[in-house]
Amino acid sequence: METLTAQAPSSTIAPFDTGLNGVNQPNNLMFKDFLWWTLGIMALVVLGIRIVELLWAKLRLVSAMSVPGDRQGFWKVSQWSWMPALKRRLIYAPLWKKRHYREIRLSKALNMGTLPSRLHTVILLGYLGSNLAYTFIVNWATLNKYQLCAEIRGRSGTLALVNMVPLIIFAGRNNPLIGILKISFDTYNLLHRWMGRIVVIETLIHVIVWSIVQVADGGWASVQDKVINDRFIGSGTVGTFAMLILLVLSVSPLRHAFYETFLTTHIILAFIAFVGTWLHCVATNIAGGLPQLPWIYAIMSIWFAERLARMVRLAYCNWSGRGYSQAFVEAMPGETCRVKIQLPRYVDVKPGQHAYIRFSGVHSWENHPFSIAWVEHTYEETLPVSEKDMTKVERPISTSVSFVIGAQTGFTRSLFNAANNNGTRSISMRAAFEGPYAGHHSLDSYGHVVLFAGATGITHQISYLKHLIEGFTAGIVATRRITLVWIIRDYESLEWVRPWMDKILRLPGRRDLLQVKLFVTRPKSAREVFSTSSTVQMFPGRPNIPHLLTKEVQEQMGAMCVTVCGPGGLADDVRDAVRKVQDQRQVVDLHCEAFTW
Repeated sequence: METLTAQAPSSTIAPFDTGLNGVNQPNNLMFKDFLWWTLGIMALVVLGIRIVELLWAKLRLVSAMSVPGDRQGFWKVSQWSWMPALKRRLIYAPLWKKRHYREIRLSKALNMGTLPSRLHTVILLGYLGSNLAYTFIVNWATLNKYQLCAEIRGRSGTLALVNMVPLIIFAGRNNPLIGILKISFDTYNLLHRWMGRIVVIETLIHVIVWSIVQVADGGWASVQDKVINDRFIGSGTVGTFAMLILLVLSVSPLRHAFYETFLTTHIILAFIAFVGTWLHCVATNIAGGLPQLPWIYAIMSIWFAERLARMVRLAYCNWSGRGYSQAFVEAMPGETCRVKIQLPRYVDVKPGQHAYIRFSGVHSWENHPFSIAWVEHTYEETLPVSEKDMTKVERPISTSVSFVIGAQTGFTRSLFNAANNNGTRSISMRAAFEGPYAGHHSLDSYGHVVLFAGATGITHQISYLKHLIEGFTAGIVATRRITLVWIIRDYESLEWVRPWMDKILRLPGRRDLLQVKLFVTRPKSAREVFSTSSTVQMFPGRPNIPHLLTKEVQEQMGAMCVTVCGPGGLADDVRDAVRKVQDQRQVVDLHCEAFTW
């Protein structure tokens, strides 16, 4: 392998616009190792933290699940005095003031997306800074500036391809690191977007420094000639233009305004960039291609494997000998649909999970994530397997999953219109279920759980209620108090989840455990807002979240977990309230369910 420079060239320009002339390959590989080790060490640190958290939660669960709430005092107070301050100042802290999940609106149609958290910002700036440093740690003392350009060309091209490996891993919702490290796809998606920008910047540096040498050697005409007639340069140019178009289309206002168009073109352009990069690595006069060739093979393999995993999930969940998945869509008040999908096989769904769903005849090419609100399994009795064991056994054979989907624009609006325009306000259609995903945060070890939901965000929170209440009755969870705070626009919104809430409110032990606080922001009359019991209360207007949470902390039983699912403004208000109560040194953890894009 050619490593440093060609033999003393007769020209001080021409050798440095092609091949590995002037390229410091040993240093390129060294910085490649630095980047991959950086990511690997970060993953190992997070994995270590997750293992400690899981062991600590298991210990808390085992020691507290048979103990009354008022005797879980040991778990109520943080055992590490520095942890509350770390949560307040870094882990739960937004970048500035309290905005994090609330979108930055430019108009009703355009927005700038969301801001990263303070912890995310530190990670992103550190990674961006290391990439810039590695790119420009070159021999600046070189007298020949074209040789210097060649060294920067080799470094930037290497780093761009190095970063494409985690870029592709982070993009997939079947990314195995999601489950291993218990980090949400939402966070990986953020990292994916910023790594994509880093790859494009490094690719542009790669092209610019090559152009400087090529123009000096033969003028702009030689650049045009190489782009058109040289397969090595032409393929690299195609890949670069594909990345540039990707960068432009991914600008937040454009991405959010035309998301489905962006998603389709994103896939096509990414494939073009991969093929262009592959040709660039093989169409060279270096025997065996550029040293980076194995990396592009790995990148394309990961990309195809993730797509294959999606197809396998779809096929497994939606087809069996009993037929195909069928959806029943019912139009509800408040321009909302209640959807029940009957799957032809048993699928294990845990609390807090979501799935991507699509419907035949309603934007069939689109699939979107929605929290799974309710799960029911169908069982059949099987005969005993031996004469000694005469007990009949029930085994699950199919599963139905339910969602509540608010009509916004595009796909969700078309789905609501399809159901609402039907005379019976309910329709049946073929559907596809891909999942379930996420659900990594178990609440079983917490003595006190506070669930905040805004509008259709109730779907994420209601999935925990049945599990925790039944676990309380069976004595297998530590939970001794659950407070559900649900903010809705009007009284009619209660119809979205009435069948499921009726079942929850009839569960044994529910009165000892669950308190429901409903806030109706726009009641049509004062008579709509009334409390049916001391455990189910209704209030007009918006809740005072800091006051509510402070009251819960004052009455805290054991360790507390606060979760929130709803509009970005609500999530930010809850996050701010959780940060403020950290000063009391009690264990108050926060989990936010969000689908940012």
